Amino acid sequence: KMPQHRILVSACCITVFLLQCSKGTPDAPVSSGLWLCQPAPRCGDQIYNPLEQCCDDDTILPLNRTRLCGPNCRFWPCFELCCPQSFGPQKKFLVKLKVLGMKSQCRSSPTSRDCT
Repeated sequence: KMPQHRILVSACCITVFLLQCSKGTPDAPVSSGLWLCQPAPRCGDQIYNPLEQCCDDDTILPLNRTRLCGPNCRFWPCFELCCPQSFGPQKKFLVKLKVLGMKSQCRSSPTSRDCT
């Protein structure tokens, strides 16, 4: 049987944890308490919302942002990399997939499509 003081200490710790996790603005949705208990994603020194944005080279971008890869191929920098394959008059580019949770690199990422 657990001593009474341990039960009281455990109950206090649980209460403090739940109160810390439920802090938020009065108008905030109920689920926002869970967000406050998670480590906030950071991009450089800024916090961003991963449901709407991504961090690309220390720049916060909207998830739907596109850029050119080569002269006439679009890619999504939040999800893909634009990788030059050759230089000179016949420049060749490959779009490669970013791997979630890893620092993606052109040489090790899987190919999505060819942008010649």
